[in-house]
Amino acid sequence: MESVLSVIVLNLPLVLCLLVGVALLVVEVFVPGFGLPGVSGLALIVVGVVMTWNTYGPVAGLAATLIALALAGISISVSIKSAANGKLSRSSLILKEVTPPVDHEENDALLGKTGKTVTVLNPVGFAEFDGVRLNVATEGSYLEKDRPVQVTKVEGNKIIVREIAA
Repeated sequence: MESVLSVIVLNLPLVLCLLVGVALLVVEVFVPGFGLPGVSGLALIVVGVVMTWNTYGPVAGLAATLIALALAGISISVSIKSAANGKLSRSSLILKEVTPPVDHEENDALLGKTGKTVTVLNPVGFAEFDGVRLNVATEGSYLEKDRPVQVTKVEGNKIIVREIAA
């Protein structure tokens, strides 16, 4: 009984490093950019493989690498499938709004229009023009919510605004 307990205690850090590393890689799939979860997950997987290699030799290290890669691949594919139409798709983690395609000619007609900021522009945010909410950017300054603005420039789908006197 003692030998089973000692084997579990000896291998627990290895297994935890690999499992937590894979879990962090799955989290990275849903977090924008390449950030802390992805780097931490990769580091934990490498630590788990190195610990396995040092404890049980190169064959076990290679096996741990293959198992971690297979587990990561399966976990990521299952979570993506769930995000598309499974239980995860109903969570607040998944963006449900779809941005309509941009009509550049319609944006050119906005030049000179006045409206009001719906969110803080720092320097990007939302403003409303004639009841239509649009993604806009300032010329570099910070603007509070509910400030009057005017469209000064339109570059493709980028709408530039400037605060005007009320």
